[in-house]
Amino acid sequence: MADPRIHPQGELLEDLALARATADRVEHLRTDQAWLRTQWEASTTRVMRVHRSMFPMNSDMGIAWVAPQELGEYWRDATVADSPGEVVLLGVDAGVTYFAARWLTNDETDNAGNDDEVTWGHLRTVGALLSDRDAGFAVTAVALDNWHETHPRCARCGEFSVMGNAGWIRHCGHCHADHYPRTDPAVIMLAIDDEDRALLGRRVDWQPGWFSTLAGFVEAGESAEAAVRREIAEESGVLVDDVTYLGSQPWPFPCSLMLGYHAHAVDTTIHVDGTEIVEARWFSRAELRAACEAGEAAIPPAVSIARKLIERWFGGPVPGEWGRP
Repeated sequence: MADPRIHPQGELLEDLALARATADRVEHLRTDQAWLRTQWEASTTRVMRVHRSMFPMNSDMGIAWVAPQELGEYWRDATVADSPGEVVLLGVDAGVTYFAARWLTNDETDNAGNDDEVTWGHLRTVGALLSDRDAGFAVTAVALDNWHETHPRCARCGEFSVMGNAGWIRHCGHCHADHYPRTDPAVIMLAIDDEDRALLGRRVDWQPGWFSTLAGFVEAGESAEAAVRREIAEESGVLVDDVTYLGSQPWPFPCSLMLGYHAHAVDTTIHVDGTEIVEARWFSRAELRAACEAGEAAIPPAVSIARKLIERWFGGPVPGEWGRP
């Protein structure tokens, strides 16, 4: 039987940076062209510009929302008819309608993030600083922008598709198939042994000293719990039995939904796969604190669910973080 200290019940993760949202997504209005036109022309409507997971920020570290009429030449409205650009309906909050305008990239205009007059923030680095409202809208905007960017053709017949339903589908005019935004379930988990130590690993493309929880995608025909056990065994050689679900967070880089777990280790022998994970270590709380304070180890930043999983085990904040997310 697993040590009950490892899996306290009823304590889900809170304050996940990218899992906050306050808006009504108004799914039932995405095909209402008259409503969309009215909202686009309303003086209160606000739009965020989005380009490759980045968006303009204001001096208060919030999204720099603009009125539709303030959009520049390359930020156009395609939510309604007779417009050449691409705009996504994000939702309604406190009576205000919000949209995201996608930067239409090509070899000549792919410089949205190089505007000296605009301060651009990347969702990975500023997501934890945003308000609940802005965090929810930013995650949605980035997720849909990435999906539209990487899925321009119909998966059924190969012809180019077009945006529909205010940015929430892509429609193929050739075979008439509708395609919906892709979301890939992935598990992210912290293994804990009977000595209450935590297993952290370093990926092959990370610099020495960067440690995090293990993670991986759920495969076809597999439950999330089975994926937890398989991924830990494949990447580290450690075997676990009990797994406890603790919360989820969207991770739109490009399209993941991270399902967070703690797992109880029954065999603590480490054999890293050497392909994805090149180093794995068991840390006590004292060892992790000492390594982080000495600059010998660092864990992910606050925007990541990995940090919340680690700090839930640790019992509070861990000093320091990666230099980048």
